[in-house]
Amino acid sequence: MSTGHVLLGLLSRGKQHGYDLKRGYDDRFPTAKPLAFGQVYATLERLHRQGFIEPVAVQRVDGPDRTVYAVTAAGAAELQSWLDRVEEPFAFVSNPLATKVTIAILATSEQQATAYLLRQREAHLRRMRHFTKIKVDPASSLDEVLGADYALSHLDADLRWMDTALQRVTALTKEMHA
Repeated sequence: MSTGHVLLGLLSRGKQHGYDLKRGYDDRFPTAKPLAFGQVYATLERLHRQGFIEPVAVQRVDGPDRTVYAVTAAGAAELQSWLDRVEEPFAFVSNPLATKVTIAILATSEQQATAYLLRQREAHLRRMRHFTKIKVDPASSLDEVLGADYALSHLDADLRWMDTALQRVTALTKEMHA
């Protein structure tokens, strides 16, 4: 994900300052890691240097001055170009879970690796219950439901992978310890 492109997308809805963009990001992507304010303002400075946004006003409301930005024609073209590009699936899948499971099988006994997989599986199920509650809560926004659906799909894929690893743990342990 490019933070700059996300901020351009949020700004495409209208003029905003950094605080509004940060809040908008957190509202629109509730299951993502929140953006730090420093990251928002550094990205806004970069977008301004690139000519993709321009300051259009300065507001002061019970605090420091807040620069309001708008997307330029170059920024709108850059956003459209980014949206037109297909996100290629990762060529290399590197995931802390897959790495840890491999090391658990390599460095421990079959029983320890199985116990780790079962604990990890339970942690995934807990997280899935959390996102399912969000999904079925009538008070959840569509953004929250969409984010929960995405998270649930990924957690489900991890669960299926762990189930496969559990079925193969004996053979994998023998192979890795040979």
